[in-house]
Parts: sequence; C-alpha cells; structure tokens
Amino acid sequence: MSEEFKIEIVNPEKSFLTKEDVTEVVVPAFEGEMGILKDHISIISFLKPGIIKIFSKSGEDNYYVEDGIVEFKNNNLSVLTSSIFNIKDIDKNKISELLTQAEENSKNSEITDQNKYLVDQKIEVLKTIN
Repeated sequence: MSEEFKIEIVNPEKSFLTKEDVTEVVVPAFEGEMGILKDHISIISFLKPGIIKIFSKSGEDNYYVEDGIVEFKNNNLSVLTSSIFNIKDIDKNKISELLTQAEENSKNSEITDQNKYLVDQKIEVLKTIN
C-alpha cells in the first residue's frame, strides 16, 4: 500500500509547487513543528516563519516560508503563503537583506507582542539559513 500523498504550495504569483509522491511534510505551525504523513487527521493551521521540509521518493526539499495557512484533508496538503523560497536557490544577499529588515522591524518601539514574536522567529530562522 502506498504511503504517498499530494502537496500543493500556492503563492500570490503562481502555483509554486505540486508533488504527488510526498511521504512526509514538516511545517512550522504556530503550535510548533508539525509532521504530516499519509492519512493524518484533517487540519487547518497558520504558519509562522520557518522551514517547510518535504520528503518524497526523489529526496528532501526545504523551503523558507514567512507566513501562510496549511490545510490537510483527504491526503491532500495545501499550503497558501505570501512568501516562499527554495533554500538551495536563495541568494545569500537576499537572506542578508531579509535579516537586516527583520532586525530593524524588531527594534521598532511600537511593535505589538505578536508581531515581535513573528519577527524574532523570522530572525532566528534566517540566521540558521545564512
């Protein structure tokens, strides 16, 4: 019996990725990192800045995501996000630029606690990529 399911990642510009041979996906949900396997219960969750890890027959792919919504239903995983990059293709200058911008946002005295948490998460993840 097959242990595979389908993933589709969509951003505002296009359908970013569609794969049919996925065996596991780890997403950075607000509740913490969440591993999803075939026949997982139906879920809807928000994403925080982090790495989406996709395991398939062809290997492992890692994507940096800043935000979004994840839904798993009937062995179909959908990820809707405004910002996603393939880690192996991302330019080091782009990471440095995002990190500098996030650090500046973190210093804003009018930032809300929730936004401060998200910016701190973003900084932590970008430093690990860099």
